[in-house]
Amino acid sequence: MQTPDLSTSQHDRRTARSGRARLGRAALGITLVVQSVVLAGQLAAPAAPAAAAPGGLTQVVPVPANAVTVPGETFTLTRSSRIVVAPGGGAETSRVADELAALLRPSTGYPVPIAAAAPRPGDIELRLVTAAELGDEGYRLDVTGAGVRLSAARPAGLFYGVQTLRQLLPPWIESRTVRPGPWTVAGVRIEDVPRYEYRGIMLDIARHFQPPAVVKRYVDQAAAYKINTLHLHVGDDQGFRIAIDGRPELTEIGAQFSINNDPGGYWTQAEYVDVVNYAAERFMTVIPEVDTPGHTNAIIMSYAGPEADPVLPDVNCSNRTPPVWNLTTAVGYSALCPESPNTWAILTDIVAQLSALTPGPYYHFGGDEVPASILSHDRFVDFVDRKADLVTAHGKTSIGWAEISQANFDRPGAAPAVAQFWSNGNPAGAGGDSARRAVQKGMKVVMSPANHTYLDMRQWPTSPLGLAWAGVLDVSHFYHWSGTSSDPGSYIPARTVGGETLPAVTDADILGVEAPMWSETLITGADIEFQAFPRLPATAEIGWSPNVHPDRNLASYVDRVAGHGLRWQLRGQNFYPSPQVPWQVDVAAPDVDSDTRTVGGALATISAPGVAPDQVTATVDWGDGTSSPATVGGTAGTVTRINGLYTATANHRYARDGVYRATVTVTRPGGVSSSSEFTVTVDTCTSRVSDRHRGPLVVDTGVTCLAGATVTGPVTIRPGGSLIATAASVQGPVQATGAVTLELLGGSVAGPVTATGTTGQLVVEGVRVGGPLVVTGTDTESAPVLAGNTVGGPLVCTGNTPAPVDNGVPNTVRGPATGQCREL
Repeated sequence: MQTPDLSTSQHDRRTARSGRARLGRAALGITLVVQSVVLAGQLAAPAAPAAAAPGGLTQVVPVPANAVTVPGETFTLTRSSRIVVAPGGGAETSRVADELAALLRPSTGYPVPIAAAAPRPGDIELRLVTAAELGDEGYRLDVTGAGVRLSAARPAGLFYGVQTLRQLLPPWIESRTVRPGPWTVAGVRIEDVPRYEYRGIMLDIARHFQPPAVVKRYVDQAAAYKINTLHLHVGDDQGFRIAIDGRPELTEIGAQFSINNDPGGYWTQAEYVDVVNYAAERFMTVIPEVDTPGHTNAIIMSYAGPEADPVLPDVNCSNRTPPVWNLTTAVGYSALCPESPNTWAILTDIVAQLSALTPGPYYHFGGDEVPASILSHDRFVDFVDRKADLVTAHGKTSIGWAEISQANFDRPGAAPAVAQFWSNGNPAGAGGDSARRAVQKGMKVVMSPANHTYLDMRQWPTSPLGLAWAGVLDVSHFYHWSGTSSDPGSYIPARTVGGETLPAVTDADILGVEAPMWSETLITGADIEFQAFPRLPATAEIGWSPNVHPDRNLASYVDRVAGHGLRWQLRGQNFYPSPQVPWQVDVAAPDVDSDTRTVGGALATISAPGVAPDQVTATVDWGDGTSSPATVGGTAGTVTRINGLYTATANHRYARDGVYRATVTVTRPGGVSSSSEFTVTVDTCTSRVSDRHRGPLVVDTGVTCLAGATVTGPVTIRPGGSLIATAASVQGPVQATGAVTLELLGGSVAGPVTATGTTGQLVVEGVRVGGPLVVTGTDTESAPVLAGNTVGGPLVCTGNTPAPVDNGVPNTVRGPATGQCREL
């Protein structure tokens, strides 16, 4: 007999169906760096573009409670800047300082030392202060031209202030390699406190196993948006994922698989503690969840299945006897038997050990999706009452899915408990009743309406990742919980049922918000990231920012989060380039030093989320009066992966040495552009003379440069040699035979200038020549330039390929101009 597939989601699908930079020396090609993604072979159409904003409040998510700009003030992080930790901060404050330094050092290349000293101009100061109004997580951030001061009552506040500071800095601060800067923050004064004390993510490692490294990475990504709770779902029908001492069967048998018969796995207790500690260092509390009494087939198979030894059949209240593995997305078919002493012996060991390993105040025991056909209402209530008492006995506060509000939490002596509301039904109707019942019984509520917070829901109809039983949910669904409102405190109004008025769920009843991530279709960490961003930061903002705020709205949010695409790309973080977000194009170009006239190599880094490389155009203004396109190319993204960094090639040959201010401009579809200036220094000199050189000067090899120098004798350039003279005075003739390069720019030559057989660049421009100027037998790629000179004798040009030009600036000649120079 095949187990019926009652549904295809984590929660009751029957209900769901009805409504539930600068990059170094150049070589032969110029390379731009771009990022782009293609969805299902087609580009997601971008929303109306927003102006690019290099950091500042226009990129801060969640939006701070109170922030005012300070006109005329700009802080610049420099090589001499320090992070100053005020005395008495303790180990946690020092760790916050260490993490800030670790962020700033790679991208800036600055040492950014940490000092316990008085702050000086240019420093970033972290300080704990007495400020009850800031609570445990609030902070003040003051940015002026003199420095940055971050103060808080507790280290968690300093940590959250640092997350704001990193968003105030230019996005390139997230790079793991040195970028050009400058690293500036506009003057601002912020006082910020969270709306809710609980701001959570849930990650299901039971349906698809994830190693600790993936979870740690997700912790870092969520903590950047001031998420402070990790609800870790470690037990479900398809797998049990944490080793329990004395019960090896839970992992030897129960952890073998993932959904769809994918590989399983489990964590040792040491690995679990390591993740708990890692999260705690980021001020994130871990809440373990082993779902019960339903979603327990992995436990049941460990004790009542064919591999169990000894067999404990009395724990099995699933719809199959004996039980069998069901590795589909089905739910609602399994339950532990409430009457079995073995059930409670198993659960006591699990609750006791996970509670001891987890310092936080909560233990989540599930309680969802147990049909009456599996356990009657009375048996379910008896189970929940007893499980809550067990959790309380081990020093924790119970959390369960909102179905647990059916139990007797209003009985005398009942311990406080929290109901997690997940229904996607009409909140004004019966869809909100589980939360109303919880409030009626004195329980707090964590708000996780599936159609507004479930990160595993598809983001477009044909997405290969995610389910759709709660809807196809883009950013707007996560931000707008009801109409255009994003207020959890008004989501569930009071309603009257059979003459009984069930209370509204108000802010006073709400502990906070959580964005769950179920893993039926999510196999890798990249899958998790793709589903989380940019939707998770919307939930983070709803949990942190005040409900009434001029910038707490969808239009502001999508504009602010658009600038985070570059930040995520720099971190190597996957995300969905939602068409509801006006993704920017950003470019950073390095200064280039070249010892040849041809420049090339990696020129710029470009971010263009959601755009294929052939739809990004790039143009380089080389700063010498010429421009040329750069060809952008590379491998586009896939249907579930954001694009990587692309390259675009171009090359340019400068006519002469010099320092040029170049600009690269990049444009994405819709006309959104971004530009970055960079300096190109072309210096081919192998020897220099900048003062007085007495007597003759002979150039045999290399490039000799005369920069404002005076040579008291003749200058001779022999075959293979080169001379570049800028504003120089040569008190004798200049004779070049077989020179590679001859450039005379300004200044004077007392005698004649004779150039024969020049093979490279030849320029004589703005020079006072005391005798004839003779150019013969030159064979060069570009025409010799003879322009704006005053010549004290004939101007003679013969046998040159191509013929000399004056670029529209004629010469003054005291004598005839003959041959190819007749018109110059």
